[in-house]
Amino acid sequence: MPGTSLTQPTVRTVTTLADGRQLIYYDDGAAAPRGAVDERPLDPQVPGSEVRLDPVTGDWVTIAAHRQARTYRPPAEECPLCPSKDGRLSEIPADDYQVAVFENRFPSLAGPPAEPVPAADGPWTSGPGAGRCEVVCFTADHEASFADLTPERARLVLDAWTDRTAELSALPGVRQVYCFENRGAEIGVTLAHPHGQIYAFPFTTPRTARTAARAAEHRAATGRNLFDDLLAAERAHGDRVVLAGTHWTAFVPFAARWPYEVHLYPHRRVPDLTALDAGQRDEFPVLYLELLRRFDRLFGGGRTPYISAWHQAPVGQRDELALHLELFTIRRAADKLKYLAGVESGMDAFVNDVTPEDAARRLREVAT
Repeated sequence: MPGTSLTQPTVRTVTTLADGRQLIYYDDGAAAPRGAVDERPLDPQVPGSEVRLDPVTGDWVTIAAHRQARTYRPPAEECPLCPSKDGRLSEIPADDYQVAVFENRFPSLAGPPAEPVPAADGPWTSGPGAGRCEVVCFTADHEASFADLTPERARLVLDAWTDRTAELSALPGVRQVYCFENRGAEIGVTLAHPHGQIYAFPFTTPRTARTAARAAEHRAATGRNLFDDLLAAERAHGDRVVLAGTHWTAFVPFAARWPYEVHLYPHRRVPDLTALDAGQRDEFPVLYLELLRRFDRLFGGGRTPYISAWHQAPVGQRDELALHLELFTIRRAADKLKYLAGVESGMDAFVNDVTPEDAARRLREVAT
């Protein structure tokens, strides 16, 4: 489907890599020719993961032992996410690109849906790790970061996230689509090139399942939506608001788990990226880029490690949950990291070293 229009002026070009994985180019305006062929001698992918249900917590866990062989911190000249040129072949055959999305070569989840099966000899349930994992390359520039993008390029990434959410949500067996970015070696990133990922899960993630239960409790107790009340209260209170526009507000949550954690909500509640309107789409890049740049100014310059996570409603649960982005860093001071040790890792009971109000004040102070 080369040259298919997504939403003007974004152009979506679909092609295939040597092992059959899908690659999609997203271009702002007239697309450059995207006919480059992947010349690498790659074998077809064979799905190798499974999902297992924890009989104690009810949480699904993915077992993906084949990922031990994935590429680990290669030098810049061997980066698999850079364009293919000067005789070196990468995951992206073109010699340049704007935004590119492709199926992960080492996916945690892959393959057609299949129902998990209870074991005959114990309280265990498991099934194949069906679903899909994709890589989103934000720019061809290896030395850049998302914070370096122009608002126009950030909007193109938003268009790509939206398109992938729509397409992946429609796949048989997919229950939830999760778009996210890990940045920094401190987070555990294995490829330094600016990129994010998308997981299409065959189950509703544990965090979302707990959130949905809380939203249902709030509705039953008050007759109102939990997220509408939360956003209205934070905007009225104001102490934890970091910045706000016409369509979005960013605030540090009342019970923040991480030293610096910001949640970005659209004022008009929507279940996922596909439901954002034109005004929300146009304003998001400006506010999000400002948030990322403030994170980088928190500790005297340099690139702050972070995780940026889109929370979207699961397929078929669009009434109560609210799309929002959660941005947080594990850095608590210029020379200190927040480690998840005994209390957090062992009991899932977070202890934060920075008050949410102080974190919000600091993020307001580092505005340009």
